[in-house]
Amino acid sequence: MATPSTTPQATSHAELQRAAREHLLLHFTKQAGAYGTSAERDGGTDDLLVLERGEGPYVFDTTGKRHIDALSSLYCSQIGYSYGEEFTAAIGQQLAALPFNTNWSTAHPASIRLAEALAERAPGDLDHVFFVNGGSEAVESMWKMAREYFRAIGQPQRTKAIARRNAYHGVTLGALSFTGVPGYKDGFGTPPIDVSHVSNTNAFRAPDGQDEAAFCARLLDEVRHAIAAAGADEVAVVIAEPVQNAGGCLVPPAGYWKGLREICDEHGILLVADAVICGFGRMGNWFGIEHEDVVPDMLTVAKGITSAYVPGGAVLVGSKVAEGLFDPGTVLRHGVTFGGHPVMAAVALKNIEIFERDGVLENVRALEPHLAAGMRSLLDLPIVGDVRGRGFFWAVELVKDDADTRFDQAERDDLLRGFLPAALREAGIVARADDRGDSVVQIAPPLIADAALLDEIVAALRVVLTAAGEHMHRSPTTHLES
Repeated sequence: MATPSTTPQATSHAELQRAAREHLLLHFTKQAGAYGTSAERDGGTDDLLVLERGEGPYVFDTTGKRHIDALSSLYCSQIGYSYGEEFTAAIGQQLAALPFNTNWSTAHPASIRLAEALAERAPGDLDHVFFVNGGSEAVESMWKMAREYFRAIGQPQRTKAIARRNAYHGVTLGALSFTGVPGYKDGFGTPPIDVSHVSNTNAFRAPDGQDEAAFCARLLDEVRHAIAAAGADEVAVVIAEPVQNAGGCLVPPAGYWKGLREICDEHGILLVADAVICGFGRMGNWFGIEHEDVVPDMLTVAKGITSAYVPGGAVLVGSKVAEGLFDPGTVLRHGVTFGGHPVMAAVALKNIEIFERDGVLENVRALEPHLAAGMRSLLDLPIVGDVRGRGFFWAVELVKDDADTRFDQAERDDLLRGFLPAALREAGIVARADDRGDSVVQIAPPLIADAALLDEIVAALRVVLTAAGEHMHRSPTTHLES
């Protein structure tokens, strides 16, 4: 066994860069290129971005540079970084009382109170809660609970599901079955769940995208055909996000969710809303689905449930599913050791308290029109083909020309993996350049942002996207001449 290092812990920017290169495996990252190519790393954009401090809506890297966290640290840090003392106090009280207990045939007050608080705020009859640690676990748990429900009511043949193309629902092997991003699935074998993927709700470029009613009808017809092809009595769930993340903030047409509800009710299928990203204020309400005036049978949450001060997640279950799980002969054969951890529950309860005390949901609802107008103003840039979103969750889709041509793979690599990350970093803004579907730049500001900060985010995007257009030979001049 190697002797552990006795050198001092890495603290300086250079030391942290070295230690990361030598020891840290990054998620969803090409490891070989993650740390840049400069021979001399001195805090330039070739360095790994290492963030060491947060304050309000800002994060500070190890060179001292301030960045606007316009992505809420991957849709998680809903209320920013200024509530540490309150959460520390809540954590300390819980650790002093009971540092840990499972929800495995036992319980503890914090998880019970949190389950009650979530049930009270959830739409309809979503009044039973199963706790997990994150989004993939929530989706995985949803599936196993759905299967237990159908076994309990005598329909064990329901082993299939319907999900949407380009949608991301997690990367554990069960959740990966629902994920509709081929690049995430290739090479990991046959998915353990038989999932049919239907079209998502991206109206941009759709031949009927400007006719909302026709677009919605076509999408719902596709769901009906997919269910029929799979065998209606073999489909257990239809799963969708209230606003789909991958592909760039894909908002559903009016009537879409009510249509899904009707289809599922007709065939005895469970409707699942994956609110891991859309929940906890991102849409201006608690769970992201309220805008649709539909109550799903099951709902998954994570990320914002604790505003990322600690990991957490949950599956909310409606009365129909709960009755099946409470059948005397049914054992819920699923558990997560740290699901509902007392500290997580204490933090989530404090998070809910802060949301209500500080008017977080009200802030999002009040400022959504302001942010929407700012984002749509970017449509005058030649490289921006579409702007879409809801609440504090927006994306711009980038296009090659005035015919809205998609960039090819080499161009996407240059733009999204080369130019934009460095340009965003130089502009001091954390946003997401992504091509799970089409080429987009996405923002999800902290829910405590005021109008001035939202304007600053939009202004920074304008600078970056103007430069991106010039980089891809899409300047304002060529836009006007074309």
